Amino acid sequence: MGKWQELYQEKLVSAETAAAAIESGDHIWFPVGAGEPDIFLQALIARKKSLRDVVTHQILPAKPGYFDEETAPHIRHESLFISGASRAAVQGGWADLTPNYFSEVPRLIREYWPADAVGVVVAPMDEHGYFGLSLGVDYTWEAMKKAKKIIVEVNQGAPRCHGNCQIHVSKVTHVVECPNPIPELPSAPLTEIDETIGGYVAELIEDGSTLQIGFGGVPNAVCKALMDKKDLGIHTEMVTEGIMELAECGAVNNSKKTWNRGKLIGTFAWGTKRLYAFMHQNPMVEMHPVDYTNNPYNIGKNDKMVAINATIEVDLMGQCCSESMGPKQWSSTGGQVDFFRGANISNGGKGFVTMPSTAKKGSISRIVPMLSHGAVVTTSKNDVDHVVTEYGVAKLRGKSIRERAKALIAIAHPDFRMELQEAAQKMSII
Repeated sequence: MGKWQELYQEKLVSAETAAAAIESGDHIWFPVGAGEPDIFLQALIARKKSLRDVVTHQILPAKPGYFDEETAPHIRHESLFISGASRAAVQGGWADLTPNYFSEVPRLIREYWPADAVGVVVAPMDEHGYFGLSLGVDYTWEAMKKAKKIIVEVNQGAPRCHGNCQIHVSKVTHVVECPNPIPELPSAPLTEIDETIGGYVAELIEDGSTLQIGFGGVPNAVCKALMDKKDLGIHTEMVTEGIMELAECGAVNNSKKTWNRGKLIGTFAWGTKRLYAFMHQNPMVEMHPVDYTNNPYNIGKNDKMVAINATIEVDLMGQCCSESMGPKQWSSTGGQVDFFRGANISNGGKGFVTMPSTAKKGSISRIVPMLSHGAVVTTSKNDVDHVVTEYGVAKLRGKSIRERAKALIAIAHPDFRMELQEAAQKMSII
């Protein structure tokens, strides 16, 4: 048995033993989604009544289980981006939301936020003693520098990737082995509206562009519509099934990137076993901390950088609310602003805000004279480039308020155009 394997065995414990290391008042950091340590977290929840004022910090928690009124005095969740698992708790006051730009979370950890412990899923240790954090490098990399307790949950299903995403066994305090499969996130089914919007966006993406694409119907539709493009590159936060399929068909080869040429860059991944297998030891794929991937100036180093993100509603000036239903918080900012600003910095860059033209079965227009009362402005009018619905594309960057209003009304649902026109006139916009 080698030196590093001996050290591994010394630190190998049960999930319950690792959870026992957490003390009242500790702040624990978990990665995004699929990087969440399953059996360690369950063991921690099982002993919640022995703890007080423990705080968990995370973007997009994968599973519910402790986001409730009973657990909050013992283990309270502080969300950096709400998921379906945590939404009711944040809206009900049993969990908290901390506003942030995804790119700035590592700096906030360094300068403001406590980090006593980290729990993270890793790929099995290699012969040199390194574990891979490929599913969730994100801000977890920074939290590990500060934490005194680092719990790695080894999972045979986790991919090992290249990039700045390894931690050595000597830096780890507890090793837990997890037999459970990695959480999967199947691709969302496409609607006719998704495919129409995706087609409009794809028409404006040139061969040789570098892309940031998120998860959901429209991003998947964009990927489907890009299969015949050439020499595309990827610089993104989330590595998805759609991105994998573009690489497998040859549309993505990263050969024209002007920064990290030849490399597909991301900071976290969430998909199916097929995606994780694609990433595993793939020389093309590199995973890096989020202050590297989402730094707007890094993003802008790639010429023809294209950012594609969704929103909830857009007003006639171009302000986008992408995270709340009025005052009720639904998600958070994430990396949307990071990538739109990066695309604006890029030579030949483009940003696309996408959404269906209506909500609630066509009864509400998503293009509105003013954002709903209490709505959060996620992306300012100064950062928006294109807005896309199933009725077309409105190019806003460089346009006056009057020009923007006219362009947005033209891509609103026909049932609401007259109403929007009249509202714009009353507001003296047009």
